[in-house]
Amino acid sequence: MSEITRVGVDLAKRVIQVHAVNAAGQRVTSRALARDKFMAWCAQLPAGCLVAMEASSSAHHWARRLVALGLDARIIAAHLVAPYRLQGKSGKNDANDAAAICEAASRPQMHFVPVKSVEQQSMLCIHRLREGFKAERTACVNRIRGLLAEFGLVFAQKPAVLRQALPDVIEDACNELGTLARLALQRAWAQWQELDAHLAWCDERIAAHLKVNEQVRQAEQLMGVGPVTASAVVATVGDFKQFRNGAQFGAWLGLTPRQNSSGGKNNLGAITKRGDMYLRMLLIQGAKSAVMTAHRRDDPISKWLHQLREKSGWQKAAVALANKNARILWAVFVRGKPFDARHVSVKPGMAAAAV
Repeated sequence: MSEITRVGVDLAKRVIQVHAVNAAGQRVTSRALARDKFMAWCAQLPAGCLVAMEASSSAHHWARRLVALGLDARIIAAHLVAPYRLQGKSGKNDANDAAAICEAASRPQMHFVPVKSVEQQSMLCIHRLREGFKAERTACVNRIRGLLAEFGLVFAQKPAVLRQALPDVIEDACNELGTLARLALQRAWAQWQELDAHLAWCDERIAAHLKVNEQVRQAEQLMGVGPVTASAVVATVGDFKQFRNGAQFGAWLGLTPRQNSSGGKNNLGAITKRGDMYLRMLLIQGAKSAVMTAHRRDDPISKWLHQLREKSGWQKAAVALANKNARILWAVFVRGKPFDARHVSVKPGMAAAAV
């Protein structure tokens, strides 16, 4: 075990495959371990040994435990591992996956996923739960509309209108609703109210995160960034210094255009949509509200946003503001300066020329 310098780990629910190599890259061992024996095996590795694994639901948990043992735990995004599987798509199995992870971890330009803390993952649990409740509430409301439409009862599209009218509709004896239909709607109405209560609880937890976390309060100052977006950004990213600059952070979120350039000719398309879909969605949705009200403000960002909306449409303007907000977030957290809507950025080269 002392000659092992790098280990690739393929995680699973019950069996964990490991592939270990020495300093020369030669295989030392490749074996499957029971889940309860994995940490005991890792405890025999030399201190500082690199242990890499694919990003998965339990990867951060294992990485924290390995770091506590004095090992160098790394997490790699799954799509960056696949090219290093020598057997290709037709040779996918646990042993080959572990070998591919081990090989990918040796690349000097490999991008690793920072290990999340327990606090970060706990806060993200609230966000994931909130998104699930939102989807369930939407399904519940649509289900109620469909049931009412079967009896010729149609209401305005806004949920608030249906929420106000539904109790009276259930109690109204003049409509065609049968006894079983009324009972079914009562159950659906109770489910709707329960989901509203769950969502309110999630919003309370996010508000508490905003109250106690200085970074969340700083992020909320940006135009088009509310408490939910600010909390999600801080909980997901953690250390913003992992990115070289704001442009790299925007690219990590999938907010930059995809390229198909060749022969010196640049050809840019739609945004790549890589990275965290939840963060990208929140930034774009928040940017939409800022785009629609940009004409009411006179700061430089709002003026630029209004001109872009008139030129290219509100959809492109919203994505552009989301990308700009991503860059501003990086600058705020890395440089330690509060957000200023009237700040005018100067490129380092231009500043040096002016001096």
